[in-house]
Amino acid sequence: MIRRGLALFASALLAGAPLAAQQPAHEHHGMPGMAGHATPIPMPANMVMMPGLVGLQPGVTPFVPGGGVDPGTLQPARPAALTALGDGDTLELTAGLVRRTIRGHDFVMYAFNGRVPGPLIRVPQGATITVRFHNRIDLPSSVHWHGVRLDNGSDGAVGVTQQPVPAGGSYTYTVHFPDAGIYWYHPHVREDVEQPMGLFGNVVVDAPDSDYYSPANGEEMLMLGDLLMQADTLIPYGADAPDFALMGRVGNVLLVNGEPGYALRVHRGEVVRFYLTNAASSRTFNVSFGGAPIKVLASDESRFEREALVPSVVLAPAERYVVAVRFDRPGRYPVLNAVQAINHFRGEFEPEVDTLGTVTVDSAPAVPDHGAAFDRLRANAAVSREVERYRKAFDRPPDKRLTLTVHTSGLPLATVQFMTIDTAYYAPVEWVDGMPDMNWLSTSKQVRWVIRDDATGRENEAIDWHVRQGSVVKLRLFNDPHSFHPMQHPIHLHGQRMLVIARDGVPMRNLVWKDTALIPVGSTVDLLIDASNPGAWMLHCHIAEHLGAGMMTVMHVDPTHGPGR
Repeated sequence: MIRRGLALFASALLAGAPLAAQQPAHEHHGMPGMAGHATPIPMPANMVMMPGLVGLQPGVTPFVPGGGVDPGTLQPARPAALTALGDGDTLELTAGLVRRTIRGHDFVMYAFNGRVPGPLIRVPQGATITVRFHNRIDLPSSVHWHGVRLDNGSDGAVGVTQQPVPAGGSYTYTVHFPDAGIYWYHPHVREDVEQPMGLFGNVVVDAPDSDYYSPANGEEMLMLGDLLMQADTLIPYGADAPDFALMGRVGNVLLVNGEPGYALRVHRGEVVRFYLTNAASSRTFNVSFGGAPIKVLASDESRFEREALVPSVVLAPAERYVVAVRFDRPGRYPVLNAVQAINHFRGEFEPEVDTLGTVTVDSAPAVPDHGAAFDRLRANAAVSREVERYRKAFDRPPDKRLTLTVHTSGLPLATVQFMTIDTAYYAPVEWVDGMPDMNWLSTSKQVRWVIRDDATGRENEAIDWHVRQGSVVKLRLFNDPHSFHPMQHPIHLHGQRMLVIARDGVPMRNLVWKDTALIPVGSTVDLLIDASNPGAWMLHCHIAEHLGAGMMTVMHVDPTHGPGR
C-alpha cells in the first residue's frame, strides 16, 4: 500500500462523493474520418471511472484514419520485407491507407509501401541513399530518420528542418549512414496518431567487419508497440490536438511487428540475434525470453564497451537494443513484458506480465553450435578507445542544466484534486496507465510539458541554445518529482550522438553511444554530447503526446566559423 490517504480518497470517490460537476458529452454527427466517444475508455480490472469524470469527454474532435473508408476496399497490410540498398541507391517510400486485422476486426490504418512495419532498409556503413517520400494518407506527414547523423535538411523534423508534407505531396531525403547499428524511421508530425497507426520501420546499418557482433544462427527484428481498443473499437485520437496528454496513450493490446502475437521456431542450442525497437507512443517495455540467457551487445548507435549477460532489457520509447539469446533446451519460451504496475486509484503496486510471443525450440541440434562464442563476453576495444577521447569532460561542471516538468490549466476538478494527493508519492517509471480516465480527458490544450533552462528560466522553444560544431557538451537533466504529475521522459536528441555518463551522481561503467536516454522521475542524468553535426536539431521527449504538448527545444550546432556560444 502506498499511502492510506490515497486509498481513503479513492473510497470516497467510490461512495459517490461530489468532486466536480459533470459536463455533457460532446456530440459529433457524421464527420468524415471521425468516430464519436460513445464507447467508454477501457478501464483496468478492479478500477472504475471516477464519479466526477463520468460523462466527460476530451475537448477535442475525435479522429480515426480513413475518413469513413470501408476497410474492405483496401489492400491488407503485409509484413516488413528486406530492402537491401547500396551507396547511391534510391528508395520510393509511400505512406498510404491499408486494412489491418487486429484480433479478428478490420481497421483502416497506415503503412509504408503497404507494409507494417515498413520496408526493412539494410545498408552498408558509410552509404548514402535517396528516399523519395510520397504522402498518400489523410494527414500531413514527414519522415524522420531516427538516430542517424545525417544532413540537417533531411532530418524530417517538421517546424525545424522542413514544412509538413501535405496529403498528396512528396519530399526527397538524402540519408547518409555514418554509424553501424540499428535505427528506425517514422513521421515527425502528429506522431501520436501516425506512428501507432503503422508508420514505422527499421534501418540496419552493417559494419564492414563481419565479426562486429558475436556470431548467431539467425536474426530477428522486433518492433514493439501497442494499441488502445475497447472490444472491437479503436479508441479515437484527437483531430485538433493530442489527447492522453498527461501520461501518453498506453495501449491495452500489445504488438510485435504490428501484430498481437509473435512466433519463432528454432533448433536446440541456436543463438538468435534480436534487434529490439520500442515504437510505442508511451509504453516502456521490460523484455525477457522465458529464462533463456540474454547477452546485450549494442544500443542505439554503437556496441557497448563490454558485452554483458542481463536478465531482461528495458526499452523506453524510441530506444533500440541488440541482444543475443541462446535457446539451449527444447520447449516453449515466452517472450515476456514483465513490469511493476501502479493502480493510482487503489494506491497499490502490483506485478503485471504480458506475453508478447513465443519461441518454440525443437530437439534438432543447432548447426553450427555457437554456444562457446555466446559464453564469451567480448570487450569492444574500439568503442573504449573512442570513448577515452571524451573522458576528460566527464567530471567537469555541466554546460547546461535542464529541468523536466509540466504546467496544467483547465483540467477537471476531480483530476486536480486526485492528483494533488497522488503527488504525495511517485514511481521512477510508470509502466502502465494507472489512471486512464483522467489521462484520456487531458489534452494538449490543458497540459504543457516543459523543458526548462535552469540558467535563464526559458522553456521549450524559447530556449536559445547554440554550441560550436566540434564541441563536447555536458548536459544535466533533472526530472522534477514535485510537478503536477511526475512522469518518466525518454529524451531524444536528433542528429548527434551522446553518452549517458552518470545517473544520480553514479558514474556509468559500461558506455555506449546513444540518441535516446530515459530520465526517471526524481533522477538527475548527465549526458555528454558529441556536437559534431551542424544544424538545428530537436531535443524532445519521445512520448508522442508529450511532444505534442510542447516538450521540445532546439540545439543549434553552429559551424566552426559561426558564433557558437
